[in-house]
Formats: sequence, structure tokens, C-alpha cells
Amino acid sequence: MTLIKSISGIRGTIGGAINEGLTPIDTVKFAAAYGTWLKSQHPNQRLKVVIGRDARLSGQMVSDLVCSTLIGLGIDIVNLNLSTTPTVEVAVPMENAHGGIILTASHNPKQWNALKLLNQKGEFISAQEGADLLEMAESGDFEFAEVDELGSHTHDDTYLQKHIEAVLNLPLVDIEAISKANLHVVVDAVNSTGGIFVPALLEALGVQNITKLYCDPTGQFPHNPEPLPEHLIDLSNKIKEVKADIGFTVDPDVDRLAMVCEDGSMFGEEYTLVAVSDYVLTHTPGATVSNLSSTRALRDVTEAKGQIYSASAVGEVNVVTLMKETDAVIGGEGNGGIIYPELHYGRDALVGIALFLSHMAHQKMSASKLRDSYPTYRISKNKIQLTPDINVDQLLDKVANKYKNEEVDTTDGVKIYIGKEWVHMRKSNTEPIIRIYSESKSLESADKLANIIKEDIKAFI
Repeated sequence: MTLIKSISGIRGTIGGAINEGLTPIDTVKFAAAYGTWLKSQHPNQRLKVVIGRDARLSGQMVSDLVCSTLIGLGIDIVNLNLSTTPTVEVAVPMENAHGGIILTASHNPKQWNALKLLNQKGEFISAQEGADLLEMAESGDFEFAEVDELGSHTHDDTYLQKHIEAVLNLPLVDIEAISKANLHVVVDAVNSTGGIFVPALLEALGVQNITKLYCDPTGQFPHNPEPLPEHLIDLSNKIKEVKADIGFTVDPDVDRLAMVCEDGSMFGEEYTLVAVSDYVLTHTPGATVSNLSSTRALRDVTEAKGQIYSASAVGEVNVVTLMKETDAVIGGEGNGGIIYPELHYGRDALVGIALFLSHMAHQKMSASKLRDSYPTYRISKNKIQLTPDINVDQLLDKVANKYKNEEVDTTDGVKIYIGKEWVHMRKSNTEPIIRIYSESKSLESADKLANIIKEDIKAFI
């Protein structure tokens, strides 16, 4: 069994021994720590927290444990039940709540679940806040409410519509153009809450021809839920079978969006953000942000429009921080995560779908031709296993020094730009490995670049 306690939340496999899996005892402990941390942030206030979950088999159990624990601390609960990560993020400020918890392990298989923790803005808590919360969890210093001060528990099923309406009200979402395009869309929602939210959004956008694939929110994932090409064979085949114009797939909590073209080929998870950013920048010029391990294509598209691109450390919190610092109009991650601050600072597949369909309708071209209109890059993902005694930081410093005459970024590990190629090295926080991501015009040349860096590292060892 596995239990991962990180600054961004608690993630683990269901069952097992205490502190080795996400058991009921562990769930209660970390929910109590979150509630106690919230109370320290908002002293002498009656607190409200929004709760939502994906369709995982363990979801109801975990939700009951978390809600009861917070009620026991004297915190009022607004329970959205089956929901999405971005919907909870939208709901927190709408409810004037003090925080929120999404119960989802995102793209992990069905045996996993997690508590993803939000602040009162509906954004993920910071690294320092997460560290403080984990310290509270280990101390076990919780004080529960007396009977007259227990929290309340209300269910609210209106946020499906509220979230969709917020998307529809965005100036760049062109409902008329989408409706006139008469698109046929296939949706693979991996039998989670995207099966509720994505078709509802498409209908509201005027899409009349929708083919649903794995849209029954049972939590029985029909394939690995991470939206990678090797997991999207059924979607690709269905698109070709029904002669659809585009296919959308989302992960179980609907914060990542991947697309498949009309010919069954992959649009490319890395290019979700590129295409949406192209549309946003065309209408609202401004800065863009992605993380250091994301494709260079976003930088190319941004600079071609005379705007400024910036790269953040890996992690959604880091992307959001840099987006705020640069006043970016669009940002996200190369895993299909779209962050559109016009609505909220969180990855949101629903916003991504609405903006992409608007872009596609305006361009009046097929998905495959739209994809081919962008600079072509391929990313190679590798790692080097190390012994625990090796000082990874010193090793990366040596590599950076060797390539000091190139453009080098040490924001998060070491990233070296060589022309329009790059290689990014980061040490793992959980095991003695260095992750090596490289990008070039072809997978062959990206692999070649990664191998050169591997040999450099081995030589320094």
C-alpha cells in the first residue's frame, strides 16, 4: 500500500495498515489537520468548506469521513457530491467559503484516492502552508467542537450549471460560432464525473451531435485514466467509426484535457495549451506561462505574436504564482492543463473545451490541420537511477557549468536550451533518480539529446 504526504495534499491507495495506505484513520487525521489549519488562518470565525469528489469507488466513504471530521471541528460543509476539481475551485469563492477539498487522485488508477486542498480563493495551498499543515497532522493537536458548536452539512447540486454558465459567459467563448460549425464530438470520460459535466457543457455550447464513450460515472475505469495516447485507442476508433470531427478525453477529476483528431490521430496533450493559447492571444494579447517541462511550441506561438513567454518550476502552484507575477492571460501545463485566469486560477478542462471549440469554429479547419499549423516538437522522457549517496544537486551543477555558454535555467533543476532544442533535468523528491526530459523536432533527435546528457552525468559520477 502507498501513502504520499505532500505539500499539495494527501494521496494514497485505499486500505492497508495505518500510515501505509489511505485508511479511514489517515483520512480523518489529515482532514482534522486541514480543518485545524483553516481555523488558525481565520481565528474566531465560523468556517465554511466546499467538498466535492470524483466518481471513484472509494469516493463516498472518503467524503463521509472528511465531512464528519470537519463538522466535528465546528466547520460548515457545502457538499457538491459528484463534481470536478475546477468546479470546486469555482465554488469556493462563489460560496464565500474559507477553503475547499477535492477528493480525487486525478489520473491515478481506481485503487487510489486523495485529499486535494484549497484556500479561500479556491486555489491550491502554498508550499509553506502545506508544510505547516503536515506538521499539524503529525502533532495530532486537534480540538473538536462541543455538541452545540458542531458544523452543518448541506448538499448543493447547482454548481454543475453554475460552472457551465460561468464558462458560457466568458467573452471569448463563441456559442454562436460553435453551434453553426455543426460539429460531431466524441467524449471519453473514463466513467467518472466528466461523463456528467462534459456532455452538459457541449449541449450548452450548441453541440448537437455528441457520442458518449465511458460516460457512466461508476468509478469503474475502463482503461488507465491518464489521458495518454496508449490509453485512447477506443476513443480513436470510435471517432473514425462515427466520422466525428473531434474527440475529447478528460481525467477523472476533469482538470486535464486531451484531444484526438478526426482521423484518429492524437492532437497531442502538449498541444492542448498551445492551441487554446493561440486563440486567446489572438483576441487578448498578453503574457503566457507553462512549466519548464512543457513544449517549446507555446513559447514560439507567444513570441510570434510579439508577447512574452515565461517558464515556471514544475507544479500547478508554481505556474499560477508566475502567471500572477507576469499578469499572464493564459497558462498551464503540458499535461493538458489549461489555466485561464479570466475565470479562475486552476486547471480546467471545461474552459479548455469551450475555448478550443471556439478556436476550431473560427478557423474553419479540421482538428488535424489545426494541429499541423503549429511548430512540431517531440518530447523524450527518461530517467537515470542513482545510488542514495550521490549528491544530485552537485551533479546537476556540474552539468549546468559544462553548458554555461548556452541558455541555462536553474529555476527547477537544470534546463539547457540549445537552439530550439532543450533538455530539462530534475531530481526526484521521493527516489534517487534524475528525470531527464528533452525536446526536439523529432523523437529521434530528442532521444539523442537525452543520451548525450546521460553520458555527461555518468562521466561526472
